[in-house]
Amino acid sequence: MNLLGVVSLKVVVQSGLCCEKIFPVMVSFKHLTPLMLLALAASAFLFGQSHTAEEAGALLFRDKGCVHCHGDGGLGTPKGPALTSLRTDKLWSPAKIRIQILNGGQKMPSFADSVTDEEAAQLVAYLRAKNKPIPPTQ
Repeated sequence: MNLLGVVSLKVVVQSGLCCEKIFPVMVSFKHLTPLMLLALAASAFLFGQSHTAEEAGALLFRDKGCVHCHGDGGLGTPKGPALTSLRTDKLWSPAKIRIQILNGGQKMPSFADSVTDEEAAQLVAYLRAKNKPIPPTQ
């Protein structure tokens, strides 16, 4: 039995509660440990993926010409609106942003011929990033 188990049993005995109820809980935590480690590893992997998608999106935003209309960092120009509020704007879901990129709309042309689905997802990740990565200068 580990130290935590001994301390727990002493507390249970001193408080007058039944020892049998605390022991199975500790055993179930022992069985959950591998699952918790797996979940932690998966979250680290997913965080790494989203960070990479944001960086790739920043490069695409620069290289695909988005800056021409929307300005550096999506701050807006006379040709295109600012995109800085997309992260918090509930009307612009990730799916809606992706559709706008691929199909265009209003004054924005369609980019379905020059942007893949994966690239559109990376652009969305960049546009919705809390701390937008700055692409290196060319």
